[in-house]
Amino acid sequence: MAHSNHYEILDIDPAASQAEIKQAYRRLAKQFHPDSNREIVNNDRITRINAAYEILGDPQRRQSYDRELSFSRQMRSAGAYGGTNSPSWHNRQQRTAAAQNQYRQRQTGRDTDEQLQQWLNQVYQPVNRMISHILNPLKEQIDELSADPFDDELLENFQTYLDDCRDYLQKAQRSFRSMPNPSNVAGVAAHLYYCLNQVGDGIDELERFTSSYDEHYLHTGQELFRIAKGLRREAQAALGDLM
Repeated sequence: MAHSNHYEILDIDPAASQAEIKQAYRRLAKQFHPDSNREIVNNDRITRINAAYEILGDPQRRQSYDRELSFSRQMRSAGAYGGTNSPSWHNRQQRTAAAQNQYRQRQTGRDTDEQLQQWLNQVYQPVNRMISHILNPLKEQIDELSADPFDDELLENFQTYLDDCRDYLQKAQRSFRSMPNPSNVAGVAAHLYYCLNQVGDGIDELERFTSSYDEHYLHTGQELFRIAKGLRREAQAALGDLM
């Protein structure tokens, strides 16, 4: 099979900005979405559009794709072309395992009351506060968006909420990494760690909905946020048992 050119699939110039790529994808996703126009539903076209945006919508993966595209062209001109396909799905289990190993290495230091109080002030409380800023507004945001998911203004408002969520998440992650946890709150820290992991995945899924209008991403994002809420409650309960 000939190598697919993602830029041609999205009908954009290779020099297009990230904003132009997103705009083109949203236009095509809306055009070929079955709920938007049932007369021109083309599942194969939708699949190729989604696959193209998976690569071009991510600046780092786009740079890698551009290098592969350039290399392929050079090989074709030299008469030795060989197709190259890059995987488009990240492996969450591998990412979690790698991060968990780093987290375990951070569990050092003396188990003292002073260190515990410092960890609560510097890590637990700020992280818990940032998580609340992310999780608590979701239901209201979803209710507002459900009035018309195809309305550009409502979608932009939802995107603004997601941008704020990503900012809060980054702050929470910095706080979490700012110092090692005392050994007696290792369970609390583990619940927080997995909570942040679920929040990050949930934001990613909700972000995909704003571009594809595919409700599967919206439902998956809500479920990941629900799991995150449960993990936060477990962290609070584990801390309560220690106090």
